[in-house]
Amino acid sequence: MDRNPTPRIYLGTGGYSDTDLLGTLYPTGTKKMDFLREYAKQYGAVEINSTFYAPIGQKAFAGMVDKAYVQTDSQLKFAVKLHQDFTHARKGTSEHAEAFLTALTPLIEANALAPLLLQFPHGFDRTRDHRLYLANLVSWFRDYPLAVEFRHNGWHTPQVVDSFREQGLIWCSVDYPKVNGLPPSRLIFTERTGYLRMHGNNLNWWDAMSASDRHDYRYSEAEMQDWAQAIANQRQHFDTLYIFFQNTVNAHAYYNIAMLREALGKFGFEVL
Repeated sequence: MDRNPTPRIYLGTGGYSDTDLLGTLYPTGTKKMDFLREYAKQYGAVEINSTFYAPIGQKAFAGMVDKAYVQTDSQLKFAVKLHQDFTHARKGTSEHAEAFLTALTPLIEANALAPLLLQFPHGFDRTRDHRLYLANLVSWFRDYPLAVEFRHNGWHTPQVVDSFREQGLIWCSVDYPKVNGLPPSRLIFTERTGYLRMHGNNLNWWDAMSASDRHDYRYSEAEMQDWAQAIANQRQHFDTLYIFFQNTVNAHAYYNIAMLREALGKFGFEVL
């Protein structure tokens, strides 16, 4: 039986500070300090990526809440990417986790927190040591919804997906370019909340000189319609789905979100 006849889908981008969005998402001349306020008028969620590179304090998150909730009448949700110490350097500790969560207090108090995101690099394969590390890491964030993205094929097995269901973890589905070395693009739900990252299909993924080069790809209408159909096919498996487009370079994400919003609307979803 359908637990939620009208699943809710949040659309947004990875980060909100890309100046390539000026003239589309942000009116020409918008100051960077006003980007988030403009963003909150258009989209229902944002994925904060800057926390991957450097910790952000409570004051900065409080400022985000002020711009999104006080200065506009939005209900913007913030997904937050965990710092690279947890995923790439793998030297995070429970104390680091506690400090990271404490910084999120303004989001938590405003009921503005979407899932936290753990994005592991391609080199994080499924060894015994890595499994033990992951189990430890997950325990530090067990009180919060946690989405995990694996770029190594070794994790993309039914056994791992089943273990996510048992542990209450969110499988981070990803649309990757169709190149050797990256997992296939699949939509998987292990919780009633889903998480999908749209990386585009730039076939120069491995040779790209920067993240923006890697994401320099605009989906076609047909590709967005295919994704809308794939999501509709699984509507009984989720109540909430967060979709974040990483292709903000050249404003690709702006056009693709509009395409997907229209396609999803035809299936009767509540799209924010």
